[in-house]
Amino acid sequence: MKTITPVQIWKNGQLVSASVLNSYLINDNLSTSATFWYGLFQETADGNIGAQLSQGNLTMTGADYASFETNLQAWDWVAKQLNLTIIGDYVAPVPPTQPQTA
Repeated sequence: MKTITPVQIWKNGQLVSASVLNSYLINDNLSTSATFWYGLFQETADGNIGAQLSQGNLTMTGADYASFETNLQAWDWVAKQLNLTIIGDYVAPVPPTQPQTA
């Protein structure tokens, strides 16, 4: 998952901010095309993943597919198709631990 510059999405009659992009390769014919699923998510006040606000599939073909070699290229391609700016990796917060008593 990647953090993105927040974008506003119309959801259930209101504008909601998406700040996390997730994507998976769901099909690659190893010849001419690869299809990626993507989802845009809210981030909760405590930094966890919130509601999914949007999702879909994107198919990479042509010169983009011919040059596709790394995950970083795939992330950049998905973000470009959606007109998003990746600003970092999403890292879920770690809950505080309680000190152990003897």
